[in-house]
Order: sequence, then C-alpha cells, then structure tokens
Amino acid sequence: MQTPIKNRSHRIASYNIRKARGLDGRRDPGRVIDVINGLDADVITLQEADRRMGDRPTSLPKDLIARATDFEMVPLATNDVSLGWHGNAVLVRRGVAVKSFARIPLPGMEPRGAVAVTLVDGPTVIGVHLGLLRSSRRLQLDVLAARTEDTDNVVMIGDMNEWAKTRGFEPLKGRFALHSPGRSFHAARPIAALDRVALSHDLTLDDAGVDQGALAKCASDHLPIWADVGTRPDAYDLHG
Repeated sequence: MQTPIKNRSHRIASYNIRKARGLDGRRDPGRVIDVINGLDADVITLQEADRRMGDRPTSLPKDLIARATDFEMVPLATNDVSLGWHGNAVLVRRGVAVKSFARIPLPGMEPRGAVAVTLVDGPTVIGVHLGLLRSSRRLQLDVLAARTEDTDNVVMIGDMNEWAKTRGFEPLKGRFALHSPGRSFHAARPIAALDRVALSHDLTLDDAGVDQGALAKCASDHLPIWADVGTRPDAYDLHG
C-alpha cells in the first residue's frame, strides 16, 4: 500500500558572507553570526566562508560557531583550518541529522566546487558559488544536473552570480524549478537577484525571502536568502 509522505518543511538558507568583511570594511565574525542566528534555518549554506590565500583559514572561528549558535558544522574541509571547501560551507541546526555529504569539483576558468549534504529526514542540499563567466556557470550547472539526475528531493542554493532572470540556467530546465527569493546584491542597494534556489520537481517552495534587516545590510555585500521547502503532497512512500 502506498502511504502519502508527510509534508515536512525545512527552512534552507544561503549567505555569501564575503569572508566576514562588512560594508564598513571591518571583519566582524560576530556580526555575521548574529545574522545567521536570525535566519531561523535548519540548514545554511555559506559562500566565501574561508580566506582565499594559503591554507584558506575560516573567517568564522569554529569555536564561535559552537558557542554562539545552535548549529553544527558539516565536516567538508580537507584541512584543520578551513570551514568549508572552495569557500563553501554548510551549517545544520543541532538535532537535524546528516546522512551523507560530498564535495563536487566543478569546471571553469577559476577553481570552483560545490558541496552536497543529504539529511536523514529531508532533502539533499547543494551549496553553490558559481563562476563569474556565464560559459563557466553553464558548464558547472551541467555537472550538477548530471550529478543529481537520479537523486530525488534536491535543493540547489547559493550565489549563482547570474544577473539575467532565466538566461544561463538552461542546464536546469526540465529537472529543476528556479526561484528568486528577491534582490540580494548589493546589500547597500539591492538591484540583482544573484542568490537563488532551484528545486527538483518533487519539492515545493512554501515561502521564501531575503533578510533585509539593518544588520544584514552592513555585515556583507550580499543579503542572505531563505526558502521553506516541502514535499509535494502527491509524493508517495512505496515502503508504507
């Protein structure tokens, strides 16, 4: 007998923190942490979480995350000093169980990589920071579309670096529904929806938005986005 899956909603957020450097030029990890705490998310993907040079040390001290948030770090780093991989990190709220995680190398003119985290009782969340060139972004989306071809319940979210509304996202057509929660860049005067979310068609977007609070407007050059993601009511559990 097929049992309808309960529509469990998860809040997935994304934030390009620009290495914790705010619009005032100061690096202030505590300010970024306050913004993150205010998102009330289950999963948060971060971009530019690590410095660019050397061993790429994290711009958000790990002990600060442990002390000042209700989040745990997914161990995506390949060394002891970074928070993520290629600057992409993922935080999950304590009590949200992670089934698996992966690093996904991406092609392009500059080093890029995506990170994927699959929840025990939720979707697979892929955090992305796509390249500056549209040709590179298309190649990167080709890889991600192929990687998730046989995967259900996929949320792709992050700084997609695309100013156009639909152009450049052709590799996602037919597999994902692309959503823009709102204009997220530049934080001082948002004019572009660079940060977006794409959902596989077995998921629903129940709500979404951009944090436009005073603190978010000065903590980075991007505003964080969030999306409440659920399962379509016509999805079925074949093991029920």
